Amino acid sequence: MLTPKPISKSKQRIIKFFLSSNPLEFFSRGFFYFLNFTVKYLLQNTNTCSIIDTNTRSIEAKGRCPAMENGILHVDMNNFYASVETLFAPQYANVPMAVAGDQESRHGIILAKNMLAKQMGVKTAEPIWQAKRKCPDLQLVKPHRERYVHYSRLAKEIYSRFTDQVESFSLDECWLDVYGSERLFGDGEAIAHKIRCAVKEELGLTVSVGVSYNKVFAKLGSDYKKPDAVTVFGRAEMESVIWKLPAQALLFVGPHTGKTLEKFGIHTIGDIARMELPAMRRMLGKTGEALWTYANGLDDSPVGVMGTGEPPKTIGNSTTLPHDVTTEEEIRRTLLELAESVASRLRNQGMKAGEVQITVKSGDFQEYQRQCRLEPPVCDARSLYRAALELYRRENRHWAVRLLGLRAGKLVDAAQVQISFFDDADGLEREERLESAVDALRERFGSRSVTHGTTLENRGDSSS
Repeated sequence: MLTPKPISKSKQRIIKFFLSSNPLEFFSRGFFYFLNFTVKYLLQNTNTCSIIDTNTRSIEAKGRCPAMENGILHVDMNNFYASVETLFAPQYANVPMAVAGDQESRHGIILAKNMLAKQMGVKTAEPIWQAKRKCPDLQLVKPHRERYVHYSRLAKEIYSRFTDQVESFSLDECWLDVYGSERLFGDGEAIAHKIRCAVKEELGLTVSVGVSYNKVFAKLGSDYKKPDAVTVFGRAEMESVIWKLPAQALLFVGPHTGKTLEKFGIHTIGDIARMELPAMRRMLGKTGEALWTYANGLDDSPVGVMGTGEPPKTIGNSTTLPHDVTTEEEIRRTLLELAESVASRLRNQGMKAGEVQITVKSGDFQEYQRQCRLEPPVCDARSLYRAALELYRRENRHWAVRLLGLRAGKLVDAAQVQISFFDDADGLEREERLESAVDALRERFGSRSVTHGTTLENRGDSSS
């Protein structure tokens, strides 16, 4: 004879509950049990919904509500510099036009071009003479960086209406994470169209938007269709469209890496994706591993929050000289101007430099770079200038110099720098205070309101 199993206490409570004759108690206690079960289930299954982990980036690995698969956007402002210039000079709207440096002072490259110039074969970064050969009627406009910064800021204000996760990739490109915005604005594609229309109506500019589930594919989408377009690159498009694109279309595949890939018969993104990972590592090291990850749609890097980006790792400036320079006096004057610019930017970022690097390029395009440590780290032009001049003198190549560059590296938070007892603490602090005061004057009255009546050497560089 079979002996029935005893009913557990928990089941006895459930039976007793269902036999309750009070309907109100039945409903309230039933709702409590349901809510308690739901919360426990969600806590035990964190892959169920993105509210359990708001920082997730991969649907399979971390979990997101499946309602919106593609919530990463890449917004690229079309022909940005040229389009902004056209707002101020509408006569260029229907003619081939390019923004370029001053041809006479040899800043002679194309910085940006409009669609008509692009159709004539004009390319960004090519020499003006070459662009003119392709398009004799090409109209050239000088750049106005302050305009581009202004319109870039206005565009970001539009993006921030839809999410606070806005990460700048350049002045005219941003990534957005809109996974948390679906209930307010719709899915990723709908938000992309809203942004496209808002930028066009409010700023008079056009954008191309890529929509995907990761940053790399979203950027591929914004590059795929231009201008004034939205492209969705989800998982369904990975093999059918993305893998057929040339390898050079993938993020961070430059000319050198592209040539290396071609040597091994790798011509498309799909070729990269189908490679064995160890083979990609042997071919290109960490870069090969990153490209394999990107090609297979496995990028899970997060989109940053606006205003909380990582501090810069280096700060630098370079200049192409109006003519080939052969005298040290002109070299000193140029290095001083570069040092002042870099030092001002360091102070603006609240940082100090533990290293200075110079770049020197000759008229026949030979080039070298040299760097040295700075101890303690500094943010004043005098220290940067003296170190850079010493590096230049040490080479003693007697070149006819076409380009000079100065870069500050090994950056640290200025507030954390401890000046040694053996350093000229008073001198450094006095120099920094003086230059900060000059920064304030230039900010108020213009960059040329305060200039040097003598070189920094004459103010105390006894080594010259």
